[in-house]
Amino acid sequence: MDTMLVFDRLAVRRHRDRAAKTVGRVTDVLRDAAERLLDRLDDTSRRFADALDVGGRGVVAPLLRARGIRVVSCDLSPAMAAANGGPCVAADEEFLPFAPGSFDLIVASLSLHWINDLPGALLQLRRTLRPEGLLLASLPALGTLAELRSALTEAESEIAGGASPRISPFPELRDCAHLLQRAGFTLPVADVEDIRLLYSNPFALLTDLRAAGETNAIRERSRTVPDRGLFPAALTRLPDEDGRSAVSLRMAVMTGWAPG
Repeated sequence: MDTMLVFDRLAVRRHRDRAAKTVGRVTDVLRDAAERLLDRLDDTSRRFADALDVGGRGVVAPLLRARGIRVVSCDLSPAMAAANGGPCVAADEEFLPFAPGSFDLIVASLSLHWINDLPGALLQLRRTLRPEGLLLASLPALGTLAELRSALTEAESEIAGGASPRISPFPELRDCAHLLQRAGFTLPVADVEDIRLLYSNPFALLTDLRAAGETNAIRERSRTVPDRGLFPAALTRLPDEDGRSAVSLRMAVMTGWAPG
């Protein structure tokens, strides 16, 4: 088995196909994340005409069109791609079908973290940009869902005597700017946005992750049905904030320019 293949891409697509019917449940969170990312457009005087929306789940494309930008959307899932409205393409982020210099802006909001070859995907995105085009990307960074990861590990260790990987590995913030530089972007910058999610019913967290297409797609995940007591036991371990269960979304925001 290729140890570089961390994620089951077929499972990723199936999860997103299924989530195309339910993603509206988490629109508020996805829009908040997308708006924080697109705020970076206000920091430049450059105006953009043609954008590629990578995995925007029906949220990013309308925000870009509201800025007067033409948008083409792509997603690994055909059903999720169609949810964006307007021109769309079912495309694997690891094998982009676009010609070099097709866009002057690429936006990937919380959509690159299930990719096995992230450096290669960033290189393809850079080639898809026109000279002096801009990449805006965000992805969950180390610390995201740390509370749930710890709770599941502790609960499963107690119940089953061991734990299976159930939360995706996330990159460290310090690695993100290096990834951009390695892919040939100029002026690479990576910073962080911390979003705290609070749930009066902790089971709603699991429902939201499924609705967003964010269920476990790690290749080494357990294929057996977990003990029925695992998730109730884990969710009671989440930290309490004012009577609600709290989890973190630590969002790495990456900006980089294609060379002129």
